[in-house]
Amino acid sequence: MNVLIIEDEPQAVQRLEKVIRELEPLWIVLDKIDSVKGAVRWFQQNISIDLIFLDIQLADGLSFEIFEQVIVQAPVIFTTAYNEYALKAFKMNSIDYILKPVDKDELKSAIEKFKKVTKPILQQTMLENIAQAMKMLTRTYKERFMIKTGEHLRSIETSSILYFFSQEKASFCHTNEGRSFILDFTLEQLEEMVDPLQYFRVNRQYLVSAAAIQDIISYTNSRLRLVLRNSTNKDIIVARERVQEFKDWLDR
Repeated sequence: MNVLIIEDEPQAVQRLEKVIRELEPLWIVLDKIDSVKGAVRWFQQNISIDLIFLDIQLADGLSFEIFEQVIVQAPVIFTTAYNEYALKAFKMNSIDYILKPVDKDELKSAIEKFKKVTKPILQQTMLENIAQAMKMLTRTYKERFMIKTGEHLRSIETSSILYFFSQEKASFCHTNEGRSFILDFTLEQLEEMVDPLQYFRVNRQYLVSAAAIQDIISYTNSRLRLVLRNSTNKDIIVARERVQEFKDWLDR
């Protein structure tokens, strides 16, 4: 279980982290943030979190401003010295509202509430993950594509395709021979046909294989630029919202 602490008082952070570890030694405090600006930047990176411990008065404003700037889906346990924000807090994914100084028993009670609320969700997620895994194990992917070259037909093995790309409303495959062939499928269809362990959709125009990647270069706005084998396109960019998933795919 990964948790996030958003709190601007160092002593309160230490106390909260200590109690969390005493109550739930297997939980991981993934990060500690002390400002609205820092929290917004953190959530913009699309990092998932299971539970948030959130103070209301932060270094640069009220923590409610976070919810106005980014979508926060994780449940929240508020820890604050102010009781006048309780009603507003319970409209913000709130599990509980604890006044400082944080009492260990109150925090334990809040964590138990969190577990009761999320247990059905976790069970459903587990079942969905199992179903997806079973589907992946039994699913077969396209092993070859039939292409037309002039008046001739030719079958090429999927394993010889470095990447698929779209151009002027048509889709193509590019092989390790350095040749491109037009296909009668959209990229969306191709993405479903090929093994996701071997191919990744980096943006709207490119579906690439791991074998095609020669170099990965840091690019503007937290994006990545790819250098692909046998490609003259220097602007193959991994979309920002796909960067973390792309890294996980390469690092599996």
